[in-house]
Amino acid sequence: MSLQAAADIPLLVKSPNSSSERRINPSWSIAHLKTRLEPITGIPAASQQLTLQVGSQDTIAIAAADEEQTQLAAFPLQPYAEITVVDTRPPAARTDFSDLSSVPKYTMPSAEYETRTDSVLAWKKTQKLGRFDPNAPSIEEQKLRALEREIEERGLTLSCRVRLLPESDARRGTVSYIGPVPEIPGLGAWIGVALDEPTGKNDGSVKGKKYFECGKSHGVFVRPERCEAGDFPPLDMGDEDMEEL
Repeated sequence: MSLQAAADIPLLVKSPNSSSERRINPSWSIAHLKTRLEPITGIPAASQQLTLQVGSQDTIAIAAADEEQTQLAAFPLQPYAEITVVDTRPPAARTDFSDLSSVPKYTMPSAEYETRTDSVLAWKKTQKLGRFDPNAPSIEEQKLRALEREIEERGLTLSCRVRLLPESDARRGTVSYIGPVPEIPGLGAWIGVALDEPTGKNDGSVKGKKYFECGKSHGVFVRPERCEAGDFPPLDMGDEDMEEL
């Protein structure tokens, strides 16, 4: 009568750096199992401490005085039971396989990427998307449109009351000009504000060109994002001065 070899048993093997399903034969010795687990877990066989957990039962140590001769059949192996592999080496001696900071990374040169035909860039060129769209607005046009949207979304119109931002600025005034100011560096529209108090930088003029009427040092030009439109009455500076006396 011939003896039938033991069938492999599917088990779940877990370690600090891995988790996978493995088929293990009960006829293997503990020492042989550890040898097979070394390339899977990255833990040297001599530094492995194995435990077995079947369902919700308490864990069992897979260990013996003679691990070369003790077979796994001596333990209650069941399909999909869990074998946990613990690294007994000091932390400083272990390899952290999840740390990719020292792994060399390949970066394709831009010139080489430009010549590839199987890249996202090549697909964009073919589909004429993004910067390859002949009808796409230029960067300058995009900035101008963004400023126009900002003015519209903030509800900035001529003669509307505004408060300058940030709120720590506290100055208030009336919008007296909306449009480009070529004398000031920067594309797009500026907001000319006639301030309630003489805390501005001009009288509505820039380099001799008049954009709106206001008193001396009552004028200021700011970008739309510096303005908050609303029902902001003039600050009663006289009363504030009295409170300070």
